[in-house]
Order: sequence, then C-alpha cells, then structure tokens
Amino acid sequence: MSAPSTDLFQPLRPEDPATVGGYRLAAVLGAGGMGKVYLSYTPGGRPIALKVIRPEFSEDPEFRRRFQQEVRAAQRVQGLYTAPVIDFDTEGSQPWLATAYVPGPSLSHAVAGYGRLPLRSVLLLAVGVAEALHVIHGAGIVHRDLKPANVLLAGDGPRVIDFGIARAADATSLTGSGVSVGTPAFMAPEQASAGTVTASTDIFALGQIVAYAAIGAPAYGEGSSHAVLYRIVHEDPDLSALPEELRPLVTRCLSRDPADRPSLTEIIQMCHDIAPAPLRQGEDWLPRAVAGSITERLQLPEPAKTPPPQPAAAPTPTELSPQPPAQGVSPYAPTGVGVAAAPTQSAPAAPPQAPTGPAAPGTPPGYPTPPPGYPTPPPGYQTPPPGYPTQPGYRTPPPGYPQGYPVPSPSHHPGYPPPAPQRKSKGPVIAGVVAASVIGLVVLGSLLPDSGDKSKGSSSASGGGASSTAPGGGSQNKGGKPADPTPASYKGVNLTANYQLMLADNPPRPGTGGNAGVLYNHGDLYFYLDTLFGDTKVGTNNGKLVVLNNSQKGSLETCRAETRYTEKIGLDQLTDGSEICVLSDAGHIAVATYRGKSGANDPSNYITLDLTIWRNAEEPKKKS
Repeated sequence: MSAPSTDLFQPLRPEDPATVGGYRLAAVLGAGGMGKVYLSYTPGGRPIALKVIRPEFSEDPEFRRRFQQEVRAAQRVQGLYTAPVIDFDTEGSQPWLATAYVPGPSLSHAVAGYGRLPLRSVLLLAVGVAEALHVIHGAGIVHRDLKPANVLLAGDGPRVIDFGIARAADATSLTGSGVSVGTPAFMAPEQASAGTVTASTDIFALGQIVAYAAIGAPAYGEGSSHAVLYRIVHEDPDLSALPEELRPLVTRCLSRDPADRPSLTEIIQMCHDIAPAPLRQGEDWLPRAVAGSITERLQLPEPAKTPPPQPAAAPTPTELSPQPPAQGVSPYAPTGVGVAAAPTQSAPAAPPQAPTGPAAPGTPPGYPTPPPGYPTPPPGYQTPPPGYPTQPGYRTPPPGYPQGYPVPSPSHHPGYPPPAPQRKSKGPVIAGVVAASVIGLVVLGSLLPDSGDKSKGSSSASGGGASSTAPGGGSQNKGGKPADPTPASYKGVNLTANYQLMLADNPPRPGTGGNAGVLYNHGDLYFYLDTLFGDTKVGTNNGKLVVLNNSQKGSLETCRAETRYTEKIGLDQLTDGSEICVLSDAGHIAVATYRGKSGANDPSNYITLDLTIWRNAEEPKKKS
C-alpha cells in the first residue's frame, strides 16, 4: 500500500485546539466558510469528522438557535447515503458537530484529480444523491448548499454531508455582511436572485452535480461569482459536452421555474431508464483510479498518544502564588513523594528550595514552609495529595487531558459523573430571610391607610384618573385591569409537517419536537402528518384551540370569550381563511388563519398560516 498523501490529513497547527468536547483531535481534514473539520476518534476507536463552527457565527444568538434546531433535525436523518450525526454541542463557546468519517474523496476532488466520471458512475451517483435528498427532505430539511464538495464518494456509493447547516447560517446577520450561504456556481436561480429556498432548490443543485460529474466542469462555467450567478439567472447552461443520454434529465433539473423540475422519484426512474444495465451499488461503481484514493484515505493517522499522568497541583482556598511552579513540578509536594518531571527546554526553571524553618500555622505535617509572600492556608485546612479529586463527587480529568481545557460533559461521555452540588453555609441565607422580612413589614406598613383618617385614605385611593401604573410599569385600565398587549402580525408562515411553533418566539419559527416528536412535546401549535395512515392535524400540547365559525371575527376578545376548546383539529375541517384561536398555557393568545397546504408534487409537506399574536395577554397557568 502507498503511504497516505500529505494533502489528506494535515497536522494540527498551534491555533488548533487539542481536544473538542472531550474528543482528542488527530488531524485537520479541511476548512470552509462555516468552520474547520478535524479527524478524531470515538472512545471505541471509530474515526469521526468533527466540524467546529467559526467564531463569527458562534457569536450570533440567532445562528445558535437555528443551528440547534437543524442539528436535532439532522439526527433524524438515517439514510444509506448520508453521514449520520454522532455527537454535537450547540451551547459551548464554539458549537461543533461530529459525523461518521467517510473514507472517500469528495466529488470535486475526484473530478479535479481524475477527470469526469463514466456514464454508469454518474447514474449511480445521481440515484444515491436523490435517495439522500429524499431522506433529508423527509426530515423537514432543505440542504441549501448541495455541491460537489458536499458529496463524498465512498466505496459503496455516495454520501451527502453538511445538510441543514447552511440554513442556520442563513439566519445570522453575517449573511448581510460578506458571508454568503451557498456556493455561487451551484445555486438555483431563485436562490441567487430572491433568496427563496425550497426542496426544488436542491433538485436544481442535483442537476448541476450530475452535469459536473459527467462533463468535468460546472454547467454554467467558471469565473467570478457575479458572472456565474448572472448566467444562472439569465442564460442557459452549456451542455454541449454532456452525454446525450443525460440531457433530458439534466435539462429538466436545471429548469428556471422550480415547478418544472422533476421530483426525486422521477429522477431515480429516469436514471434506471437511461442505464443500459440494472443499477446496483457495489465496490465497482467508481473508476479504478478513484477507488484507489479511497484505500489511501483508509490509512488514518494514529490517534494522539496520551501523555503519562501528571500530578495535580494542590488546590488552595486563596489566590495562587504569582510565581507559578514549573510544569509538572509541585514545590509543595509531601516529603518523600517523588513528583519531579524531566526538565525540557521550554519549561521554566524550578523555584529555589523554600528555606527551612518552622511551619506556618495550619501547614500539614511534612510540607515545606511556603516561600515568602505565599498566602497562608486557614487553620485546619488539609491540602489533598496529588491526584486527589479537587471537587467532591467529581473525578480528576483523565490522564493527558490538557490543562485548563473544560472537562467533557456527561452528555458526551456517559459514566463521567457530573459535579456534586456544593454545600452552602446557611448563615447568610438565614440573615437574608430575616432582613427581607423586616423590609417587607416596613413596606406593608407604609401601604396601609392611616387609621386616624380612614375617609381620607379611601378617597385618595379612589380619586385617581382613568388609568394608573400597574405593578412592573405596565398601564392599567379602569378597575385596575392590565391594558391589552399590542398584537404582532406575521404573514405566510410555512409550518413543516411534524414541526411546531412557540408563540413567544419573535418571529415564530418552526422547530422540531426533538426525540419526543411534536405529539408529545410542548409546542403551542404543531402540524402533524402520519404518512402511513394519512392522518393530518394541527394541535397543541401547551394550551387550547378553538375553530371559529364563519360569522365570527378572530380577535383577542373573541378568543377570550370562547369555551369550545379542543387540542387537535383535523386538516379536513379547515378551508382557506379558517381562523383558529390558540390559547397557550404560557398566557399568549393568537389567531392563526389557515392559508392552505403544499401541493401534491411538492416534495415537502407544510401548511401556510397568517398569525396575529397577543403575547402575555393572560396570566400563565400553573402546571399541576
């Protein structure tokens, strides 16, 4: 076997972290607009590709929220032609996502290195990517950035990667300041001109991928981004070098009108009709030269070796010494315990031996006297020996874990116990309760009417104007009732099947119900679709619904007055313009106006709603 190419696995650079989420990094696999991809290994030794999101995106709260939704949706994608999600962290300082490592070149690398693919390989590529998109769209995800770099050529068929991440980037403010979402040469016309993205956008990209694999170059040529985008929107692709058999398929996929593009089922059938022999994925689906590069990618670099365990520095209850000891050497180790480490050129010199003398009060027996200026431990404080857990109930990090790096969370490493709750002194709490009680009595006394002139107190209380200030600064109507909140309106909200909305979100964005699904989640309004039994309904897990009669006008007053409550409404009960009152347990009230559902030929299932929301219109209901 040949040695692996140095281009495949780049060594870690000084700016690269040693570990991410408890995974020790072994090499750099690549970098892109969204972040950097590293090679790592699971505790069982399986290789994974770990993508760390760029700091610019990490600092955007809307990106983080959308990224969390998309990663959870991506967990449901378990197709044969996708790389499954293994692990992730959307809450850390830099979000990251780990997927299975695919030992194969990307389509862009394969074409650049070995030229265009033969007809049979192109057809198997097309049906594999079409199957991957079927699973991705079924999870309510539009890829948005399907391109040759995001299609890996494994030994048993293609793999589509990075689905859903581009949608999270599309929500960030960076998209308006020089960071583009999607690759210009493979964008659809509607994506390039108006920013509109649907499942049909991925069909256009699939046609581009088929043309690229068969021609060996982009169908709309190369050059500056503006020039390529102009040709995509206004000109026809150059398919002169495309094999004749593939032209009907590619031409339909590259239709400017999304409605004229074929469905994924049609694409797969067209590929089978074109093939001179039955299409079956196998180890011979790629040319021999491309398959050889897969073998090269199986020669993975060894995982970083774990260095020998270093003794833990003795914790102190006060500030650390301004002169830190040399790495791996503790100047306060107990007498007779060898803790010295082999000196290195980069290690600072060890501090001089502390002078011999009487031990400071509270110093454990056998410890040398601390150097001058070192804070004295409190009486009776016993410094734990090296290696002793520094927090009750929390293990010392595993050997070799980089000093100063956060310890892996229990969710990433089952069996690693979480920190035990710290016991707090009850003295300050009791003192705080007493002080609060005294202040409360003083305030209560000031609010009581003067016993010497009850009539004056009564007239003063009732002699205000038409409105007054409510507690917390809100306005009140006559009678002390809070004023109605100002409604917020949202037009054309597309709620994908098996997704939910929360009325508190501004704007309300569809989100997945997680592993529990929308039927057993906490959504204020969800759209449920059972494709097996044809069951479609809208419902709520966090309140009540009311379908208004044609004679009723949807308003805050109407919704408050209604008592015909339900939690689920069949889609067959709704017509264009039907209004639904949504009363959430959190105190929000909305009128959802039904505007129809997706068409029969649309690969995505969704309903369209207009929403008018009165947030905090009622007191939240207490959960029993």
